[in-house]
Amino acid sequence: MHKLDNINYLKSGNTVQQKAYRILTTYSVMHYLQNFTPVLAGTIPLEINIDSSDLDIVCYWQDKELFINTVSHYFSLYKNFNLREADINGHASVIANFVIEDFEIEIFGQNIPVTGQYGYRHMIIEYDILQQKGSDFKNSIIKLKKQGYKTEPAFAHLLGLKSDNPYEALLRYESDKKQ
Repeated sequence: MHKLDNINYLKSGNTVQQKAYRILTTYSVMHYLQNFTPVLAGTIPLEINIDSSDLDIVCYWQDKELFINTVSHYFSLYKNFNLREADINGHASVIANFVIEDFEIEIFGQNIPVTGQYGYRHMIIEYDILQQKGSDFKNSIIKLKKQGYKTEPAFAHLLGLKSDNPYEALLRYESDKKQ
C-alpha cells in the first residue's frame, strides 16, 4: 500500500490539501465510494496543483450499474453534476463531475483495480520522480502547468521523453528505470 492510497496524509499537507481533506470527509465522498476502493489521484496529492486543478478520485467497479447508481444517488444533487460513459484505452469507463463548495470533483471508475489504472499509475510514477528530482523540478512542472500543459506532458517535456503519447512515454520511463 502506497502512502497516497489513504487521504489521511492530506490532514497535515499544504492549505489546498487540508481543504481537500475537509471536503472529502465532511461530505463523506470517500465513505460513499468505499465499495469501489477510491483513491485520490492527480495533482493535489503531489502538490503540483494549480488554481484550476480538481479532485480526481479513481475507483474500481465490478458492477458498472451499481457504480453508476451509487455515484448518482450520492452526488447527483451537487452543482454541475454530469455522468457519462466512455471507452478509454479500450476499457469501459464511467466519469462523474460535480462541484462541492468551490472544488471541482471528478470520479473516474473502471473495471480495473485502481492500482492498474493509468491515473493511479501516473500519480505513483510522478510521485517517485518528484522525490528524486526535488523542488526545482516540481516548480518547473507547476510553471508548465500554468502555461497550459497537462501534467503528464509536462513531466515528459522536462524528462526529455520524445513520444506522440506522453502518457505512454511516462509509463515506459518508469519501467525502463526499473530494469
